[in-house]
Amino acid sequence: MPSFFGDNMVLQQKENVAFWGNDSPNSVITIVTSWGSKAEVITDKNGYWKTSVKTKKGSFVPETISVKGSSSIHLKNVLIGEVWFCSGQSNMEMALGGFRKSKVLNAQKYIDIADNRTIRLFNTPRTASVLPSNDVNSEWQESNKESAKKFSAIGYIFAVELYEKLNVPIGIIESSWGGTRIESWIPKNDLLKYKSINFFDELPKEQNKQKKPSFLYNGMIQPFQNYTVKGVLWYQGESNRTQPNSYKDYMKDLIDAWRRQWKDDSLPFYFVQIAPFDYTKKKNGTSIRPNLIREAQSQITQEIKNTGVVVTTDAGDCNDIHPSKKEIVAKRLSNLALAKQYRFRNSSYRSAEFKSFKIKNDEIILKFKFFNNDKFISSENVKGFSIAGADKIFYPANIEFHKNGKQVILSSKKVRKPVAVRYGFEACFESNLETKSGLPISVFRTDQWQP
Repeated sequence: MPSFFGDNMVLQQKENVAFWGNDSPNSVITIVTSWGSKAEVITDKNGYWKTSVKTKKGSFVPETISVKGSSSIHLKNVLIGEVWFCSGQSNMEMALGGFRKSKVLNAQKYIDIADNRTIRLFNTPRTASVLPSNDVNSEWQESNKESAKKFSAIGYIFAVELYEKLNVPIGIIESSWGGTRIESWIPKNDLLKYKSINFFDELPKEQNKQKKPSFLYNGMIQPFQNYTVKGVLWYQGESNRTQPNSYKDYMKDLIDAWRRQWKDDSLPFYFVQIAPFDYTKKKNGTSIRPNLIREAQSQITQEIKNTGVVVTTDAGDCNDIHPSKKEIVAKRLSNLALAKQYRFRNSSYRSAEFKSFKIKNDEIILKFKFFNNDKFISSENVKGFSIAGADKIFYPANIEFHKNGKQVILSSKKVRKPVAVRYGFEACFESNLETKSGLPISVFRTDQWQP
């Protein structure tokens, strides 16, 4: 069986969880669990078998699983609880212990409590493959100070948050690789419709093999097939910033492909908006392109069911593409999961969203959609809002909050007849707009003018 069916694994509670492997053709495979569930299946002519096993309610009691065919496998110290899959590029991959010169704020707080045998971690090694793979070279580890320090900071803090709120074992599978484009994580069949994409029939020798279309899907996603998980966390987009116009379509393709793989059309998919960073300091850097990625990420959540986005306009670093505030991101992801998957009602989990605008005299009035009784808190010197007239030249706007806390009135002495608004479309925008929930709003624009 693949390596993730191993000692110390976590299985999703109260589900028919998938099991599969290989043996001699026409062999009888029998699975017997210590909690009383059983399954039997016969391998096909190629020796492949697949079945499912019913799991019980989550428990801290270690379980065992016996798999018998032409030989036997005995899995021990198995826990049943909640399992999540996290993936993306370097900001997801960034370990609790830091990444080169970049540090994780408050990391020591989590390292100090990391000796917890009921949180389990599966770290997928970086693997690029021309063809779809069937296995990965790793194993489940119990959480301790060493394993936690080397694991995704976002994934680990997310696990701690769920563990403390749900009081069940937590399993986190991480499969990420820094500096990768989204096309690398999408199956080839889903990318064939794009004439601009070039495919490769062999692994290139140069360093950037991880950037080739489909190679990371083949090596790091497809092996998991439909290993039963509660949902997916995704943090990627920085490497697509120079060509943002196709990102929304790629994101839809990725969600659709992964849901097909996991055989779950409503598999929860929660992702992180790329954080503030001054990309104009880098090659091909512009102020608008990264904001078009953020725009696409927000739009996805409004168009595809069971998705959500964590807005990070207050959690970046203009001088570090790997910002330290991973705890903020992980907690917001956990609040999304707790509210939508586990029906927690008291958490603020969704940022206000721009809804509509109207022009009245020389002012633009913005309306927003709020959640959980959220609203704006009037504050001075709010940054980020700008307005433009028909000449398409944007000027910083004067801001007035409506007394209901849900509308914003904008004006500028330099714009007599405003027609468009942008919020946060700057080289590195860091929000100071306050809300009752503490959640920032996403960058947005009302125009569709080409950059």
